[in-house]
Amino acid sequence: MRLSQGLLFGSVTLTLLAPYTAAHFRLLEPASWLQESQLGDPQKMAPCGGTSADPGKPTGSVTNIQGGEKLHIRLRETVFHPGFYRIALAVNSRDELPPDPEVKTEPSANGPRSVSAAIHFPPAPPVLADGLFPHTTRFDKELETDVEIPNINCSACTLQIVEFMAAHGLNKDGDYSYHHCAVLQIHANPDKAVDGRFPVEKK
Repeated sequence: MRLSQGLLFGSVTLTLLAPYTAAHFRLLEPASWLQESQLGDPQKMAPCGGTSADPGKPTGSVTNIQGGEKLHIRLRETVFHPGFYRIALAVNSRDELPPDPEVKTEPSANGPRSVSAAIHFPPAPPVLADGLFPHTTRFDKELETDVEIPNINCSACTLQIVEFMAAHGLNKDGDYSYHHCAVLQIHANPDKAVDGRFPVEKK
């Protein structure tokens, strides 16, 4: 059964007790497309980080992987805030990436504050994984998982990792999410069927 926009971050009643702060995370693996500070900045603006004041400096890094294989993801949350993570993949344009998670808010003395966000399960392209690492307390270790990469050919796909933050005020650039991306070069495995759920790369 597909649970979509009705499925919300389940521990929200606990997150409302968390002190207000700005969450940050670093993308450690695969290599980030932007140079990141020790906090992971700049990372507010969708779809791939930067801010309106600082778009960031590209690293030029490209990660090669065979289609149909698993890609290792490694993150470090540098400043705590309750929430979860989502991973998506765009083939031809970052315009293919989905909007940030749909957020439910409540009023506060300082303006709207996030309460919860939709988790799409099972995830459907372009989303590869959703609701990852749900948490209401600080992590004491790096976050790691493997996601299956579709069996496609893509010379410069964009892998996007988004962090949704609960109990958080509205950011100028990122609303209630932070963003990092990596550039992937994917080579389809000729022994497997091409994944038709993703668009064909435009030459």
